[in-house]
Amino acid sequence: MDMIKAFTNEQLKKEVPQFNVGDTVRVHNKIVEGTRERIQLFEGTVIAKKNGGISETFTVRRVSYGVGVEKTFPLHSPRVEKVEVIRAGKVRRAKLYYLRDRVGKAAKVKELI
Repeated sequence: MDMIKAFTNEQLKKEVPQFNVGDTVRVHNKIVEGTRERIQLFEGTVIAKKNGGISETFTVRRVSYGVGVEKTFPLHSPRVEKVEVIRAGKVRRAKLYYLRDRVGKAAKVKELI
């Protein structure tokens, strides 16, 4: 059991970005294409955070060309380069799945001042 804990503690990121559900974030995701590596940005609203420890994930939603796109990122993955907080959102829920049914201004999250 100690071997598993030691391995997972070794894989955890030292500096975990601080963000909450409702925040608008820009995720720098490392993409590998053959022998080349590049960084791809994904900007949207955090609608969910799950678990803790090594298996912690967060889901980001954005609308691209009129179609809602959601991506789930593992927080401690080496593929996630960094997470920038663009604006802090004011929400009263832990999961914002109701944003999937909203369109236009109704899908916005108020800014935390």
